[in-house]
Amino acid sequence: MAKINITFHSAGIPLAGHLHLPDTPVEGPRPAIVVGHPGTGVKEQAAGLYARHLADRGFVALAYDAAFQGESGGEPRGLEDPAQRVEDLKAAVSFLTSRGEVDPDRIGVLGICASGGYALSATAGDRRVKAVATVSAVDVARQFRLGADGAQDPAVFLGMLDAAAHARTVEARGEEPPVLTLFPDTVEEAYALGGEHGAEGFDYYRTKRGRHPRSAGFLTWNSIDRMAAFDAFAPIPLIGRRPLLMIVGTRAVTSWMSIDAFQRATGPKEIYWIDGASHVDLYDKKNHVDHAVERIAGFFGENLSRTA
Repeated sequence: MAKINITFHSAGIPLAGHLHLPDTPVEGPRPAIVVGHPGTGVKEQAAGLYARHLADRGFVALAYDAAFQGESGGEPRGLEDPAQRVEDLKAAVSFLTSRGEVDPDRIGVLGICASGGYALSATAGDRRVKAVATVSAVDVARQFRLGADGAQDPAVFLGMLDAAAHARTVEARGEEPPVLTLFPDTVEEAYALGGEHGAEGFDYYRTKRGRHPRSAGFLTWNSIDRMAAFDAFAPIPLIGRRPLLMIVGTRAVTSWMSIDAFQRATGPKEIYWIDGASHVDLYDKKNHVDHAVERIAGFFGENLSRTA
């Protein structure tokens, strides 16, 4: 498998990516998959892992950093703009259609965590995407509004909107606005704030398990008010008859969001449960990832075939 550093543009912003190419010879162009990273992640983490696995199974796979994050361009740094994130996925599809190795009629999208929600929204509006799969899918706006488990006190998000409004006022005065720090200093603090899910996120993003120097440690506060009215799941019926696969861990506290999304889909669909896996386990735990990849590769192999 070869990995090529590439750059493409999304609404004028340069995005940095890794294009993973299979080693095995094949006659004619190949099917290709865009792989979106989790919120706060970068292409070198979970998205890159899944892209490498898919390239090993014969797909061209593109993992990239979202605008304003990682090695990609855009200011301010740390902005999480749902509309831009959806545009990034569509721009990645556009890039793949320009590559000679890729069959432009056989492109799929795989979204992990926050990119799972974005992938559903992007697919709904982009008919070039022929099949879509998700791993531990969330609508990041729902997660901020309602909490990872859906049980968050509504006052929490209202307080965040107050902080976002304050940050905008500070910036308008020409001062440096505050930022939203994503992780506390210790796993114990992470557990106190977010339970087991919070502790698992800390373990992945802030220890040698999955830490990467470009992985986001903060978001701009104006990311929060951009999420206030965003709904990644509302457009799902527009996916229509294009097939959908959702991979979910049986221990994932976020699974209610994948169930919600799945119920909205009107075409061929499958929700595939990975026994014993949590939300974050599906980022990198080998036994769970191997299980997920086999199902994902089979799904795309079937639905991105020349006869699909």
